[in-house]
Amino acid sequence: MGNIFLVRHGETQWNLGEIFRGRADVPLNERGREQAEAVGRALAGLDFNAVYASPLSRAVETASKIAAHHGIEVMTDEGLIDIDYGEWEGIPKEEIKGRYADLYGRWMKAPNEVVFPGAESILDVRERAFEAILRLAGRHAGETIALVSHRVVNKMILAAVMGMDSSRFWDIEQDTACINVIRYVKGGGKSEDRFIIAKVNDTSPIKPYSSAADADF
Repeated sequence: MGNIFLVRHGETQWNLGEIFRGRADVPLNERGREQAEAVGRALAGLDFNAVYASPLSRAVETASKIAAHHGIEVMTDEGLIDIDYGEWEGIPKEEIKGRYADLYGRWMKAPNEVVFPGAESILDVRERAFEAILRLAGRHAGETIALVSHRVVNKMILAAVMGMDSSRFWDIEQDTACINVIRYVKGGGKSEDRFIIAKVNDTSPIKPYSSAADADF
């Protein structure tokens, strides 16, 4: 059985400003760097065989804080890159609501039916991200790896491995610097390969539980 630690990158200023990020190479802010350090410390006691990241610097920097504790280099994978928002990239959410009112409304109600102008849909992201996790899990069967990516990508990976329809995009939370744990079981004989979800959106390394509502029961 292999273990996949699927991590979202730390905070950026565009996260704070609710600006659509996509392929823009926005770096971590000070709090994001602190979050990345905390995630690295939280995972320091594990034995990682490989650490992969989206090519964008916010993911690479977060991944480097994990890899540093294990003496390994971060490898990038295009399958983990953030969604292409096209015309929406770099625009604050409040401005999008006014300029693209109809499309934004559909994004909130039926995200699986939206294709961003000149860009991707979450179905495109799901296809490439699931291919990436299958490929990397197969390459590291029986090993422990970390994948550092983005909110939309992580949501689509989790939906795919849980067999959830993409229409339920908003039913999965992925906070900055959260950790998800997925077990990969390679099939043999007549049995198929499968994934087991062990943990979703764990932010305890950076945000200790303050109430029962925060805890994972």
